Amino acid sequence: MKKVVACYKWVIDEADIRVEEKDHSLNFERAKYKISEYDRNAIEAGALLNEEKGCEFLAVTCGPNVEASLKDVLSRGPASISYVNEEWLADVDSSVTSKILAGIIKKIGNVDLVICGEGSSDDYSQQVGPRLAALLGYASVTFVNKLDITEEGIKVERKLEDGVEVLEVKGPAVVTVLPDINKPRIPSLKQILAAKKKPTEKISLKEIGFDINASQPKLKTLSISGTVMERKNMQINTDGLSIKDAALKLVKQLNADGSLA
Repeated sequence: MKKVVACYKWVIDEADIRVEEKDHSLNFERAKYKISEYDRNAIEAGALLNEEKGCEFLAVTCGPNVEASLKDVLSRGPASISYVNEEWLADVDSSVTSKILAGIIKKIGNVDLVICGEGSSDDYSQQVGPRLAALLGYASVTFVNKLDITEEGIKVERKLEDGVEVLEVKGPAVVTVLPDINKPRIPSLKQILAAKKKPTEKISLKEIGFDINASQPKLKTLSISGTVMERKNMQINTDGLSIKDAALKLVKQLNADGSLA
């Protein structure tokens, strides 16, 4: 039986973030957390492989407050979750996240396929999947919009800018999936109740041989500001001008604004 692992991230729900009018800073006071939108597709891909191919399907995660995510994720198909819950992981980058996830996956052992989302819905670095593959020594396949397990390994379709690439990959692999690979399910009441009985494993950094001092983030976020859209509300034909004169007036206004420079 093939062993499939889906990685996911527990992120702040962007719908709850408020932008302060005074300085455009972000206010997270009322923000709740959710499964990263892209990772919902990764979890669904694993659940479908479990249903269609009879694979053993597990989930892994790391971060702050991830214990709040366990019931929701387990209701979506995984048989169990292994996780690292540490508050300081709120400020790390993809290099640290990848090392911890790789440690968890190595501890699980004999994993044939790791599925990640294309990126996370907060940082969207698109680095965790390829980094995981390098750390695990697995094949790496990105931008996957079709996924199947065969006797020899996995068969995928990659959606590229100039077409679709079909690949067959032998041996263990890490794939990152696109949002159009599937439509994540909405768990039923039965699935939600069943999730309470599924096992979870809290793993310490010591268990996976992770040294905090030797694995500092390579990237530091200094500040985040909200984007503000300002509309000029130009009115160019208020005086009954002809179309030609109105167009000339618009060009002058855009030139004065520097929009046509």
